[in-house]
Order: sequence, then C-alpha cells, then structure tokens
Amino acid sequence: MRINIKATNMELTSAISSYVEEKLKSAEKFVLAHKNEDPLAEVEIGKTTNHHHSGEVFRAEVNLSVRGKQFRAVSEQADLYAAIDDMRTELVRELNSHKDKARTLFRRGAGAIKNILRFGKDN
Repeated sequence: MRINIKATNMELTSAISSYVEEKLKSAEKFVLAHKNEDPLAEVEIGKTTNHHHSGEVFRAEVNLSVRGKQFRAVSEQADLYAAIDDMRTELVRELNSHKDKARTLFRRGAGAIKNILRFGKDN
C-alpha cells in the first residue's frame, strides 16, 4: 500500500508519520488488492483552525483508492492520535461493509441461478 501524508496547519513530524503508517498498515489486511495494482491511501492530518484551543481541533482524513473504488473516512477529535485511531476504525468499517455487500449480491445471484437450474425459468 502506498501512503501519501499531508499536514495542514501543523508540522508533520516523523512520530506522527510513522503512527499514521502503522495504523494504515494494520488496516491493509481488509483491502482486497489486485496483484497488478498497489492501493493508494492519501492521508491529510492537521488542525481545523489555528485560533481554536479547545474542542474538536484535530482532523484526520483518508481517501483510499482500491481497484477503481474510492473509500473515505474522516474524524475530528480533541487529540490528534485519537482522530487517527477513529479514522482507521471508520475506514475498516467501510471496507467491511463493501465486502459484505459484494458477498450478499454474489450469493443472491448464485441462489437465483441454482433455482433456475433446479426448477426451470418458469418459477
């Protein structure tokens, strides 16, 4: 998985960068990648504004491109690391939801074919 990290209204340190990479590498097992394509994750982290000092100040956003499909997760929290963790959780939830929808559609189609083979087209 290729990961591009961009910082907004703050400095991108190596600790933050390695934390984001670690979290996204752990989410990589939920991605069904193609053998000829590397999934691309574009991550943007930073402060929402420079003048706020309390509340949901930090924002983490990821746009993941896998097999022509786009997945997006956004989180705003009072702590940067909490925002990154929440962003990862939301991304994993979205990836699992997509996988379950695809599996359900496949099973419905297979069931329809099985009924056609078993009873013919009339039923």
